[in-house]
Amino acid sequence: MIIDLPDTTTSQISKTLVKIREEGGAVALGRVLTLIISTKLGEEEEAIEAANDASREHPMRVIVVSTSGDSHNHSNARLDAQIRVGGDAGASEVIVVRAYGDTASDKEGLVTGLLLPDAPVVVWWPGDGPHNASQSALGRIAQRRITDAAAASNPLAALHHIAKTYAPGDTDFSWTRLTLWRAQLAAVLDQPPYETITAVEVHGAADSPSTVLLAAWLQEQLQVDVKLEMTNPSTGSSGIQGVRLHRASGIIELERTIPNIATLKQPGQPTHDISLPRRSLRDCLAEELRRLDPDFLFGEVIRDGVAQLERAEAGGAGTTAKAAKPKGKAATK
Repeated sequence: MIIDLPDTTTSQISKTLVKIREEGGAVALGRVLTLIISTKLGEEEEAIEAANDASREHPMRVIVVSTSGDSHNHSNARLDAQIRVGGDAGASEVIVVRAYGDTASDKEGLVTGLLLPDAPVVVWWPGDGPHNASQSALGRIAQRRITDAAAASNPLAALHHIAKTYAPGDTDFSWTRLTLWRAQLAAVLDQPPYETITAVEVHGAADSPSTVLLAAWLQEQLQVDVKLEMTNPSTGSSGIQGVRLHRASGIIELERTIPNIATLKQPGQPTHDISLPRRSLRDCLAEELRRLDPDFLFGEVIRDGVAQLERAEAGGAGTTAKAAKPKGKAATK
């Protein structure tokens, strides 16, 4: 069911939600969190679809705040809303708030009256993120803040900006997309022979922030210099393309030359083809919603690992190899 509320107010939206619950039996009980999605006007549907799919694992209230960016136009100030429940909202209830003109200047005010009481708040920016996620209007009211550097006009610049403004509770889908890679590499190093890794090579597309984070993670966890190779996407597959781990018995290679399939080569063992698909928005969102506490490993990698990788790439002092496999819980999030 979809209910349109043109030229409305947040108070009217709240009253309509109460009326829907009273007349149709739809209740907010069982909703475990509020997800706020901040988008531009006309770019809502892909994010809503991902949230609807993820809601089957995490029942929630989804509030979509869409703005035009023209927040200083007083003459065009207006608030349109749409409420979706039932089959049009997965296992959630979706409130789409479209703010025009001056109405868009107070995003926090637009959502405050619509939050579920006593439930955690997560904010997701599917496109360009704010200048500082934790200090933004929506970020200040959230326990978790999700950005996506890969969706920015300059992904690597966005990644480095996120590194500079990081605060506990921040995360980025460029990191979430690494989970399968990290798990596979950790599983390989958890098998004999337990030899020290002496060198690492990571290569991927020049516009792939996930490739940079993977290299930073490996350098941080293995305490060994990592050679990072970024290639033009037109010359090969986009995203992460492969990893080579050097040790005394030979080189371990995990290469993804075709979509969704990676080839694993290890000395003295048969070559294996492994399912390593590119993760969808739904998969990334569902994973990030499984934890509402700060991801301190991401914090270490984005804040310290990326800077250390830059110094090494610039010819700074190297690090000494002293670990044969990732430390602690590095393979899982």
